[in-house]
Amino acid sequence: MSGTATGFGTGVLSRAAALIHTLLTVEALLLAAAAPGFAALLLLGPDPANLPLAALCLLPLGPAASAALYALHHRGRDLTDLHPARVYRRGWRLNAVPALKLWAPLLAWLTVIAFTLTHFRATGLPRWWAALLALIGAASLLWGAHALLVTSLFTFRARDTARLAARFLLRHRRTTLAAASLLVLAAGTTALLTEALTALLAAPLLLSLLHAGRPVIAETQEDFTA
Repeated sequence: MSGTATGFGTGVLSRAAALIHTLLTVEALLLAAAAPGFAALLLLGPDPANLPLAALCLLPLGPAASAALYALHHRGRDLTDLHPARVYRRGWRLNAVPALKLWAPLLAWLTVIAFTLTHFRATGLPRWWAALLALIGAASLLWGAHALLVTSLFTFRARDTARLAARFLLRHRRTTLAAASLLVLAAGTTALLTEALTALLAAPLLLSLLHAGRPVIAETQEDFTA
């Protein structure tokens, strides 16, 4: 029989099955890593006074998402050689502390903005300040998406990662717009349906961010790594 046969585990269906298996495993591990914060978050009421506590509950989400990005980036394509749980654990060990160094200040900053907006009448500031604060908050979230990509896949000091994320925010506008679209989708799903659905879609959303961030990853590899 002539021709080159495709080995088991490398065909289209096998690659699709490998992707689904990886997504499900990474999703389960992400939820497990962030579960303590999510559980505490459910106990909080919708009172704006609880915003600082909500930020504390969301602290585990940063390292969990960073490990998920690492696992998805290093995922196997061969159905016969898949180890997503092992790769996720490696990503968590490598990225938990670096991710927290960026995630914690970002959460604190966003909490200040959200608290100010929810108590805006008491500030006595003109209304356009509210729009400006909302814009700053959105830009901070987009910066955070770039920072999450960089810190998950590369080893830099926190301040260097912060500078790179700020540089890429305007330099790679398509990645920034894609991140904005994913944030709008996540916010819309949470507002119109339930936050549980957003949590269950975390792995596909992060995979989409990873694909959108390929120019950022390529430039970082070429220009900022040895």
